[in-house]
Amino acid sequence: MGQKKSIADHTLLTTIIIIMAATIMTLSHVPSTVAHVRAHALPIANSKFNLLVNTKSSTNSATTTPQFTSADRRMDSSEDAAKIRSDFLHLLRTRRTAEVPLSVEPAQPVRDPLYQETPKPTFSEAMESCPKKEIPNFKELLQEENFYLTTEAGEQGRLPVLILKLKENSQKRRPAIVFLHSTHKCKEWLRPLLEAYASRDYIAIAIDSRYHGERAKNLTTYRESLVSSWKKGDTMPFIFDTVWDLVKLADHLTQRDDIDPSRIGITGESLGGMHAWFGAAADTRYSVVAPVIGIQGFRWAIDHDKWQARVDSIKAVFEEARTDLGKSAIDKEVVEKVWDRIAPGLASDFDAPYTVPAIAPRPLLILNGKEDPRCPLGGLEIPESKARKVYEKANAVDDFKLIAQPGIGHQMTSLMVKEASDWFDQYLKP
Repeated sequence: MGQKKSIADHTLLTTIIIIMAATIMTLSHVPSTVAHVRAHALPIANSKFNLLVNTKSSTNSATTTPQFTSADRRMDSSEDAAKIRSDFLHLLRTRRTAEVPLSVEPAQPVRDPLYQETPKPTFSEAMESCPKKEIPNFKELLQEENFYLTTEAGEQGRLPVLILKLKENSQKRRPAIVFLHSTHKCKEWLRPLLEAYASRDYIAIAIDSRYHGERAKNLTTYRESLVSSWKKGDTMPFIFDTVWDLVKLADHLTQRDDIDPSRIGITGESLGGMHAWFGAAADTRYSVVAPVIGIQGFRWAIDHDKWQARVDSIKAVFEEARTDLGKSAIDKEVVEKVWDRIAPGLASDFDAPYTVPAIAPRPLLILNGKEDPRCPLGGLEIPESKARKVYEKANAVDDFKLIAQPGIGHQMTSLMVKEASDWFDQYLKP
């Protein structure tokens, strides 16, 4: 009996060891299996996107664009910023026409620029107040370039560029700044800023954003492009398509003999401020950043019922969506579906809490009005907090600054122009 018990105990012990070994081997494969599942999770039929999405179905064919999941899972790190950039650039590529070699085509100055608003704007006190160096023969020394940069195939892939700089006998490389206009305006509108910066030995650059200026045919081109994006889902005229142009513009600027590729700044007003924000988040070659009345929290505005002022600025596309969705009025559901359709991820993965910190540790100055209904300050609390942590971690706390001018709504002021000017001088001047 004792021998039989010993054999039985030995058999039981052997069985337990085998089971434990098998369990350990199984668990050792779990991480790679989970990683594989995550890498291939949630496939979307007929979708161009390769990001995590919410597959909740839609009741209307015009809103079948995937809904991006919440990005709260993200961590504050340089690796995370690189991941956001990679995902964002992937998104931009999904709605591109065929990529073509970067090329430059000479152009003539625009004598009668198109503004998609009436009455036609004629003067900006804020821009005229920009610090300018007094040079007796400034007009004779000012050199102007006009050209088209090919950023992709098709009509909208022809990017109009205006550059102002002082004539120089030396071959030195100078700092450059890209200026971006607001909704319905154009690059020529920015000329007071371009001249002011050129007088201070910057190379000043302006472009027409998508469906604006030379890229527009009439007073309704931009509005029609937004509605078309909602209907077809094949373009991203609100912010993102122009960001693609900015990436290609950076390719050109860093190849020029007259520009220091390590000293390229970017700024803009309103829509242009959003372009500057996302352009800098997408491309680290923009080394100093100063968006004016542009940065906001799109998700925050939806969740806190503060979306109305932003929606009113491009209301036609939301009215079209309201009709298509069978709604009697524009509501937060309409707003969310429009953003997800015309700018996927704008109110989720690529919103301010994630893309603003991605600019760090490059110098970033955010200039807003304290009473701005289109860029409510409440929506900047989380982005500001996250950004400060990243700048602190990089020992660059002084390179991040948020100014909210008291008593000012959605308006670029002389104070903002001066602050931006000082910011660029601080970081771009040798």
